[in-house]
Amino acid sequence: MDVLEKAFELLSKHALCEHCLGRQFAQLGYSMENNVRGSALKVSLTLQANDIANQKSAEGIKRLKVLATKGFSREAQETLKHLKKRITKKEMPGNCFLCESRFELVEGLTQKALKVLEDYEYSTYLVGIELPVKVEEREDEFKAAFNIGYGESIKHEFGRLLGKALGERTGKEVDYLAPDVVVVVNPFLEKIRLQVNPLFVAGRYRKIVRDIPQSKWFCSDCHGKGCEKCGGTGKLYPESVEELASKPLLEATLGEKSAFHAAGREDIDARMLGTGRPFVIEVSKPKKRFVDLKQVEALINAAAVGKVEVSDLRFTTKDMVRRLKKGEGAQKEYLLLAEFENELSDEDLHMLEEKLSNITVKQQTPLRVLHRRSDLIREKYIYKVKVKKVSLKRALMEIRCQGGLYVKELVSGDEGRTVPNVSDLLKNRAKTLKLDVLNVIMDG
Repeated sequence: MDVLEKAFELLSKHALCEHCLGRQFAQLGYSMENNVRGSALKVSLTLQANDIANQKSAEGIKRLKVLATKGFSREAQETLKHLKKRITKKEMPGNCFLCESRFELVEGLTQKALKVLEDYEYSTYLVGIELPVKVEEREDEFKAAFNIGYGESIKHEFGRLLGKALGERTGKEVDYLAPDVVVVVNPFLEKIRLQVNPLFVAGRYRKIVRDIPQSKWFCSDCHGKGCEKCGGTGKLYPESVEELASKPLLEATLGEKSAFHAAGREDIDARMLGTGRPFVIEVSKPKKRFVDLKQVEALINAAAVGKVEVSDLRFTTKDMVRRLKKGEGAQKEYLLLAEFENELSDEDLHMLEEKLSNITVKQQTPLRVLHRRSDLIREKYIYKVKVKKVSLKRALMEIRCQGGLYVKELVSGDEGRTVPNVSDLLKNRAKTLKLDVLNVIMDG
């Protein structure tokens, strides 16, 4: 391929700025931008055309006029003046066929982007480009018509130039996989849109009182709007672990809203003790990312004193949320106080420890959660059970089992939906009076 002849062929058909001409040969030559490449091609073609014109050939003048008009070449324009050849107003250059001369706006768009970014803290960024469909289709047709094999897309060049300019002005790093912010630019509409990616903070929580749900429970009558039943709050419970842990973080980050993710959940009337349950708070559109998590942790614990404690707050990624969801089936350790209809014997305690350790339990979805969970039979493994009698009809049970086991139903039997169960094994009806989660065993 003769590069100069190919470049002139493109210019003879369409008006092209230096960026759009050079971009068609982007893979030829290194360490230069497309506008430099395009300028070099136009200068070389001008020299070539001038040489032809000096040989008294009309072809040289014709070529210079193409370069002066469709190539926007000042060098070609000055050469024609020197040769005393005029260009009419009608022949004067308009806009570039491919970019409509939008590459001239790169500096202005960079300034606009910097202005939009002023209110946000971030360490990494990425530039995304939105183009009108007609612009992308026009470029595709152009490449097909001229069999362009060494080119770069217009979208890629805009993104590269704007990304480089922002990096130079801000000192921030580009992250192609998980940037803090994405600056979405439409060069043709001259619009900037900022996509602020969530901030993820991981930790563990202990719930040291009963009757606080893990997440916000909306009123079943008004669905959060506020009514007489809920006292205008829109909620069935005034507080939740989610709200107590999330509010100080949301205020510190100036985020729009938050989402609470945890490795499973305990019942409202159960405590979460031990080292706590792993959780992640996802903050949407945070303006502040460089927050002091030790300070946030102290604020949460001060506001929730006597109710909820959080620990080990640290920044994390979305991948941790995925790990938490998988970790819902991690091992759990429970301590429950069971009450029996009839008195217990020492033999009863030994039987429970023997019959309920190292076994698989089949549980049909409990009646109490059937309204919100599919009616399925699930198999869960129990690793170990220890039983200690505390009165004639009461016993403490320590249970280490696979996550997802409904331990209250392990005690009651749930009308035969859990097999085996404590009530059936002892032929002594039992129920759970108090339940504590002692440990959630998973990494992170």
